[in-house]
Amino acid sequence: MPLDAIRQQIRANYLPDEDEAVKRLSAAAGLSAGERKAISARAADLVRSVRGSTDPRLMEVFLSAYGLSTKEGVALMCLAEALLRVPDTETMDDLIADKIAPHDWSAHSGGSSSIFVNASTWALMLTGRVLDEGEGGIEGTLRAMVRRLGEPVIRKAVAAAMREMGEQFVLGRTIAEAVKRGRPMTQKGYLYSFDMLGEAARTEADALRYHRAYTDAISSLDAGSNGPDIRYNHGISVKLSALHPRYEVAQRETMLPVMAERLLSLALAARHSRMGLNIDAEEADRLDLSLDVIERVLAEPDLAGWEGFGVVVQAYGPRAAFAIDWLYALAKKYDRRIMVRLVKGAYWDTEIKRAQTLGLSGYPVFTRKANTDVSYMACAKKLLSMTDRIYPQFATHNAHTVAAILSMAKDRESFEFQRLHGMGEALHETVRQVEGTRCRIYAPVGAHSDLLAYLVRRLLENGANSSFVHQLTDEEVEPEEIARDPLATVETQGPAANPAIARPAAIFGAGRRNSKGFDITDPVMLAAIDKARAEFAGADRWHAKPVTRAAGYGKQRRIVNPAKPDEIVGTVHEAAAKQVATAVRIAVDAQPAWAKRPVSDRAAILNRAADLYEANAAEFFALAIREAGKSLADGIAEVREAVDFLRYYAAEAANAEAGTEARGAIACISPWNFPLAIFT
Repeated sequence: MPLDAIRQQIRANYLPDEDEAVKRLSAAAGLSAGERKAISARAADLVRSVRGSTDPRLMEVFLSAYGLSTKEGVALMCLAEALLRVPDTETMDDLIADKIAPHDWSAHSGGSSSIFVNASTWALMLTGRVLDEGEGGIEGTLRAMVRRLGEPVIRKAVAAAMREMGEQFVLGRTIAEAVKRGRPMTQKGYLYSFDMLGEAARTEADALRYHRAYTDAISSLDAGSNGPDIRYNHGISVKLSALHPRYEVAQRETMLPVMAERLLSLALAARHSRMGLNIDAEEADRLDLSLDVIERVLAEPDLAGWEGFGVVVQAYGPRAAFAIDWLYALAKKYDRRIMVRLVKGAYWDTEIKRAQTLGLSGYPVFTRKANTDVSYMACAKKLLSMTDRIYPQFATHNAHTVAAILSMAKDRESFEFQRLHGMGEALHETVRQVEGTRCRIYAPVGAHSDLLAYLVRRLLENGANSSFVHQLTDEEVEPEEIARDPLATVETQGPAANPAIARPAAIFGAGRRNSKGFDITDPVMLAAIDKARAEFAGADRWHAKPVTRAAGYGKQRRIVNPAKPDEIVGTVHEAAAKQVATAVRIAVDAQPAWAKRPVSDRAAILNRAADLYEANAAEFFALAIREAGKSLADGIAEVREAVDFLRYYAAEAANAEAGTEARGAIACISPWNFPLAIFT
């Protein structure tokens, strides 16, 4: 299939029906009942082997004790994440008191095999009791003193715990330190893909600093490359968002050439150093833009013959399989061999919140874990059928996923497994020794002050009670349960979409619909908006007059586009002074009849107005841009705000019609409280 046709498939599946997507992927996995049974049995054996082979790592024990299924685990995740953002000690102390005091730490005391975790539990339990005491009289004063003395101690303890966590996930502060710390694993036969810590560049200075860090890291690794085959050398992972501060669709024309030039320079350096370079996957709204960057760079003749260009694909996105098809077609078009690292996905909570905030028609990620696992299996099978052009890299800590790949793969040399530094060590070591597969470790490098975003993603991914890492150390969970076939789960779970996660339009409940969103990072949506507002591009398009229709309009004036002063948008007849009294009289005369109308009727009028705003959104976008000089994003926000206000007051009045609160809500539903001129 041509690249453009596959690209259209990718775009068409941005927000697909989840049931249809899961059915498609279940069929693509193409496993018989016998194969599925054998994979699950093999996975259960792997779980038993891992549990009996070695003590789990500290972070795995910690997540078992304080997973996201416990209030205490959630409190710790929130506390750890928030403390790295808090600039002053006073706020830190307040935050610690708020997060630690209300929780039942004693329930975890003595329940772990780790002395470190048990000691932390005792400290948190005692701290919680100190912070929770009341303050009254002399005794209260003494307790308050203990509280004041205790909080700095807590602050230091939490900082130490964060450093401890950081060392579990960060291999070194510099490449040299990381290579040194990783030497024992390298001697066993493992390789590394180094990731320079740091998130999206906010300024050009940030982008240049990150680019220099990547360049220096590649240069430092040059001496360690053993030969021309990238499969046997260390590699590096690069975030596109770190290379340019305006990595966004709105800046595509100016950003893309600069981004491509910077990425190409890194790719050429990696080629010179005989190593692989993977482009990390990021948020779903950047996928389409990243493909533009990838094609522009991979097409460069200077990269011909190099097999180290890599792309990361996230299986939790319904577009993953189509993205793999596109990458394969791209490699064929330019006669390249590339790497594809398949991961489950690292931004799930962000994608869910973004879709709900924007009021999208669906989600760009699967809403159930089993759906993602099925997607991963289908994508893995596809990749293993493309090894003439693609070197698959399967990043997973899940025993069932590992067993499925081992069952599908005919040639152990045609792929490699990958894991995160600090996690999944026992599973991958077991597989490496028994199956002889290669394994690469994804290892962050950088100062602990840069750890925040990466650490929180890892904790969220692996702290949930459904995660393999969390369940592995829980002896109460049977190996067969951990190794359960996700295809069987999908067949029995009912609707593919998770009923516990409201659709973006329904996040406010049955009584109020969320305003319709317009995602301008989606090329399909953007093209539809542009087509719809093209109708309103003509000069002298709008003419406004006072709504009283009384005689004596004021002087007419022209409205110009502030971005194009020579463009006439339309005309306005200002109201004359004598019309003010007329307008007030009309409103007063209308009030008695309006007041007698049932609340449900008035609420229906507001909801109808909201619907009309959405039906005519394209004209409002054009008006906002041409009259007020706003951006398209601003115009969308204006319309959505108006719609949300209308529906909010309609719902509040209808819900509380019989109560005291209703009077306030009903009072708001008056003719003059909702002027339709929202662009003021």
